Amino acid sequence: MTQANIILDHVVLVKVDATIYGARKKLKKEDLVLADGSKLPPEDLASLGSKRLLDPDKLTVFNRLKKEAERICLRVGTRFLGGFAVPVESAASITAELERIALDFAAAKTEFIAGYDAAVTDWVVRHPEFAGIIEKAVDSVEFVLTRLSFDYLVVSIALPESLPEKEIERLESKIGSLSGQLFHEIAVDANLLVEQSLLGKEQVTRSALRPIKRIRDKLDGLGFLDHRVAPIVSTIDDLLARIPNKGAIEGSILQEILATAMLLSDPDKTRRHGEGLLVAQPPVDDEEVIEYAEPEPSAVLVIPTAPTPVITETASNTPDFTDLFEGIFDDEFEAESTADDWALEVLLDKSQTD
Repeated sequence: MTQANIILDHVVLVKVDATIYGARKKLKKEDLVLADGSKLPPEDLASLGSKRLLDPDKLTVFNRLKKEAERICLRVGTRFLGGFAVPVESAASITAELERIALDFAAAKTEFIAGYDAAVTDWVVRHPEFAGIIEKAVDSVEFVLTRLSFDYLVVSIALPESLPEKEIERLESKIGSLSGQLFHEIAVDANLLVEQSLLGKEQVTRSALRPIKRIRDKLDGLGFLDHRVAPIVSTIDDLLARIPNKGAIEGSILQEILATAMLLSDPDKTRRHGEGLLVAQPPVDDEEVIEYAEPEPSAVLVIPTAPTPVITETASNTPDFTDLFEGIFDDEFEAESTADDWALEVLLDKSQTD
């Protein structure tokens, strides 16, 4: 059995499919009233953005539920082919939580549709000078119903045998990248822990331990992705075992927690440290041990003198004209990975055939 097949035997693919009504329409030239002498750039230079048809706060609940579903999957799994690779043993609990979100989404949809006309009217009242361009762009309730949905899919996937060797290698490369994705996601969580709960603190409450416990459980559940994960989990277990059962956390143990979190916030150092911890251990003869990367020099855990730069996602500021116009000269662009689509189709086709 290949290493890629071993990995696929340990996971299921969870796809979260949430469609959220945007309540926006393309902004047209005739929607704008320009001052004398003003003119818009030509279309080959810039294009108009969109106009909002109702208060975006009315749609917040749907975006929140979608993000919650993604967080649930990321708690035990890692991003893969537009979905999440989740350990098989976690599939049942993930399904139960996603089903709860589906029910909450349906209830929020019913409430939104019931108040849709009132929400549009309220938006027009708030922007009376633009009532005309709002009213002529309003979507029907029937259309909005088709643009609000939440569903999920949990499937097993397998590596086909009939593809050309080059295509098999492409698939194996994507499966092998799961390890790097795992370490990246752990780094993001560890950075948040450092910045929000640990950095500059002389003492913390036990609630600060919850993120590191979640990191530990995620690493443990996906340990089959990389042979260097197990010693990192053992290191965290040893640290947690030495933390007092009650009272504030301070002093040397707090500094050790900080050092561990800062180590985890750097994917490369985490891998190197795991490799270093394995050096003194006897070799393990087990087909479950999976390796996709060349061994790297060992690293010693030390308390850093400066924090690792935080990995964050930033959103660009877009022009907002009385909350009505957004991105007047920005094209809407959705990134689409054809390579991921191809890989998912092949893997699902093999699984369904079996």
